[in-house]
Amino acid sequence: MALDGAFLYAVRKEMEGLIGSRVEKVHQPAREEIILSLRSREGSCKVLISASADRARIHLTDVTVENPKAPPMFCMLLRKRLGSGKLLSIRQDGLERVLYLDFSCVNELGDVVQLTLACEIMGRYSNLILIDENGKIIDSIKRVDAEMSSKRLVLPGMLYETPPRDERLNFLETSQDALRDALKGQAGSLLKVLLGTLEGVSPVLVREWAFYAGRGADIRTEEMSEEVCDRLCYAIGRTKEMLTKGECRFTIAVTREGQLKDFSFLPLHQYGTLMITREMPSACALLDHFFAQRDKAARMKQRANDLFRLLVQTTERIGRRISSQTEELEQCKEKEGLRRQADLISANLYRLQKGDSEAILEDFYEPDCPRVTIPLDVRLTPPQNAQRYYAAYKKACTAEKVLAEQIASGREELLYLDSVLDVLTRAETENELEQLRLELAEQGYVRAVRLKGKPPRSLPPMEYISTDGLTILVGRNNKQNDKLTLKDAEKLDYWLHTQNIPGSHVIIRTGGEEPSMQTILEAAQLAAYHSKAQTSSQVPVDYCPVKFVKKPAGTKPGMVIFSNQHTVYVTPCADPSVFAKGGKA
Repeated sequence: MALDGAFLYAVRKEMEGLIGSRVEKVHQPAREEIILSLRSREGSCKVLISASADRARIHLTDVTVENPKAPPMFCMLLRKRLGSGKLLSIRQDGLERVLYLDFSCVNELGDVVQLTLACEIMGRYSNLILIDENGKIIDSIKRVDAEMSSKRLVLPGMLYETPPRDERLNFLETSQDALRDALKGQAGSLLKVLLGTLEGVSPVLVREWAFYAGRGADIRTEEMSEEVCDRLCYAIGRTKEMLTKGECRFTIAVTREGQLKDFSFLPLHQYGTLMITREMPSACALLDHFFAQRDKAARMKQRANDLFRLLVQTTERIGRRISSQTEELEQCKEKEGLRRQADLISANLYRLQKGDSEAILEDFYEPDCPRVTIPLDVRLTPPQNAQRYYAAYKKACTAEKVLAEQIASGREELLYLDSVLDVLTRAETENELEQLRLELAEQGYVRAVRLKGKPPRSLPPMEYISTDGLTILVGRNNKQNDKLTLKDAEKLDYWLHTQNIPGSHVIIRTGGEEPSMQTILEAAQLAAYHSKAQTSSQVPVDYCPVKFVKKPAGTKPGMVIFSNQHTVYVTPCADPSVFAKGGKA
């Protein structure tokens, strides 16, 4: 991971200015994430500590996150033990990926004690552990018992043990001669040798050193020349100066598509023209920016996991049912053959007797009257056999009609669930999740939960302003889409929606005037962004005046029919906040 011990060293140096601050608030917005609010004479700040396997980190943050209604137990413990505690120091053992935050606190008896919060940033082994003045574990955000690990247990009441570490060199304290000697005795790829020799370095940092030393070529240590070794030692020495003297240049590597790829505390040249690099003012600002978007999506996914599972399982079940019904419908196409067989038996009753197992008759429906064999029930008379075929024909006719209706209803239900799933993937707040749960409860997909107090108040539609100054409203969910289009919008306002793609209803407030094509295109870009086609290009978007939009009786929320529409093809806007009222949605 890019957040190695060296980067953590830069974070620690930056956070040393917090020493002397007091803990004001403690929040736990996610299962493996803590936010400490600290206050000093200079003001207040927030420290985010995450023990998540793929997003473990510690840094100052400015991001506002939504907290759960009821705080988890570990959060309550930290509030009790660290509340009003004073931060005494921030320690790091060499370049290990562990920061120790020492606090001076007051216990239940009124005695002043020193508690330590160990922030272990070690990938899937990451943890956040509260330790008392005797070195015993009070509790941790992730408990580790004997079934999970046989080497190191993390349980309340046990003595805290530092994570196991290999004997590796700290490049901040190692001389160039010692480094040369360590590299000479090893063979293999320079990248692997450096990772195995030096502590606190990530593959990104090592690749940058190797890129500079080999000038872009792959190097093996047994073939490394003195010139390459000199360049490598210079690169490592320069990195040491940047860290110790506070001259780091915090850099993010971004793909051409705008996806965040890597970060480091020094300029990144290893990607060449494949990546775009962007500098950040500090280590904490970089981490806050890099993980904010990823954390937001992961946090909502965690809270909405039950809804995701419900929608996926329901969609699969309906899909299987439609497939089975389609097979039955195919069999109903043979109903005309049943009627013809019944007619042939009725026309030849005089030739048949009870006890016949089959009837060989001329098919007068065909021009050449070929002879056909019709199976008979030996227990029935000829007229009863004819009635049996007529009954089978009527049953097939009824089944065909019912199956066609059920398949159409099932497909409509799939479209609805697909639209709900699309809204769920774009939900950003707990309130939006609660509104979705209420909608699904009203439709009978989940059991209605009786909430304490007042039900959550729905958020208003997202509001944007076009270049021409017209208001553009975007629905947040299916129920709000119906209200926005069918109740709030005026007849001469314009309605937009992605063509045959689940998405939000978009309304242009025209004030009775014809909107410009520029406004329609901007609203279409917003409609494409707030849809399942958010990452696509050339998305078809239909638009028409609201007076041509109708809702058939009995249809699911968000489902409408429309006419007199036109279609434009747009690419979803990269950043909808440029149109947002007040600068943000």
